[in-house]
Amino acid sequence: MVIALAIALGIKTFLVQPFVIPSGSMEQTIRIDDRVLVDKLSPWVGWEPSRGEVVVFKDPGGWMAGDPFVEATEYPPVIREARTVLSWVGLLPEDDGEHLIKRVIAVGGDTVVCCDAEGLITVNGTPLREPYLHPGNAPSTLSFDVTVPEGRVFVLGDHRSRSQDSRFYLDDPGQGTVPVDRVVGRAVVIAWPFDHWTTLNGVEAFAAVPDP
Repeated sequence: MVIALAIALGIKTFLVQPFVIPSGSMEQTIRIDDRVLVDKLSPWVGWEPSRGEVVVFKDPGGWMAGDPFVEATEYPPVIREARTVLSWVGLLPEDDGEHLIKRVIAVGGDTVVCCDAEGLITVNGTPLREPYLHPGNAPSTLSFDVTVPEGRVFVLGDHRSRSQDSRFYLDDPGQGTVPVDRVVGRAVVIAWPFDHWTTLNGVEAFAAVPDP
């Protein structure tokens, strides 16, 4: 049992970690209660987030507390402690309320603007056609013009009308961007439920975006 727990902890720490999704901020791509697997190995070997990738990151400061779209589940104390232990060793999807999942729209040096004459978000002057957007959602109803500092990323949810993301923290230091060192890893697949199994992508929408 000790060896099995050590292996599970090692996998969670260095290879892949499951997360349960508590809100609809990434619908329809990722739905409430979906389980996603996050690649945690790549950051150890120099990977940094790219435009279009879906990433999990630690709350950069008050985002979870200010998110009206996340409903926390209350468990009895004994159950809560048991879930904490199981999550710690990787036997239960993480749902500790300290992590968020969003899509990277711009990286260090990029200028991201909303919106152009067509109502599209632009990155380095190139308009984005975003096929992953929740049906009926505009790219954004909030205006912004942000040059992303090096070592940070600008993130948005796919369900723009139900996502508390970079747009809501433009007055904070970094203009709502997230430090790369807060990124836990890249979400690579929806593993559960089986009827919603799919790999996660979206970088194609950014293929025409030039370097800053």
